[in-house]
Amino acid sequence: MHWDDIGYLIAKNKYNENSIIAEFFTEHHGKCSGIIFGATSKKIKNYLQIGNKLHLNYNYKNETKIGYFNIEIFKAYSPLYFEQNRKLSCIISAMNLIKLLTVDYQVNEEILKLIDQLYLIINSDDWVKEYIFWELKLLALVGYNLELSKIAKLEINNNQKKYFVKSNSEKKYIPNFLIDREEKNLDKNTLSNGLKLVGDFLEKNVLKPNNINYPIARTNFINLFK
Repeated sequence: MHWDDIGYLIAKNKYNENSIIAEFFTEHHGKCSGIIFGATSKKIKNYLQIGNKLHLNYNYKNETKIGYFNIEIFKAYSPLYFEQNRKLSCIISAMNLIKLLTVDYQVNEEILKLIDQLYLIINSDDWVKEYIFWELKLLALVGYNLELSKIAKLEINNNQKKYFVKSNSEKKYIPNFLIDREEKNLDKNTLSNGLKLVGDFLEKNVLKPNNINYPIARTNFINLFK
């Protein structure tokens, strides 16, 4: 049995000396994994960069055992950013989130569109800011909507607006751009705070309740803003 599809490479792990187990988010089959034999050959290895989009031919004997992929490159995105550490780290972090937050074989056209949009975002002027909203949209698509505009309160100190949320134990300030989206020319510290706020929500509401460790790829991305 077999099927053909197009998908983004979201994860890969060594299987044996010459092969890997690769995980893709596909158009018609959702997230799925399989063996790629000969993955260490020079030709195939160059294709297998996290974030690349590939033609996939998947073969399997039955649904209870892992099958194998034959692949051809559709669009090599990641190599375009090999010399841009932040953007490459962003791609790897985003694909890792897709892996963690999606369910095997569950088709989701909106998430596939969101991955397509990622490559438009990281070529925009305010790409880090837009990427933070990209993460929020991904969380909403998998059922974890952080509706900051509905829960945030406003205070004004020295003619400056500050947004915050308050619980019994703490008062947490929210970077203004997450409410007033039109803000531009954000500094590194503000962007880092935005990433951390989304990360705190991710860890508290999604990862810990499901016994999932915080993704190292996202930590590495945030650390590039220190």
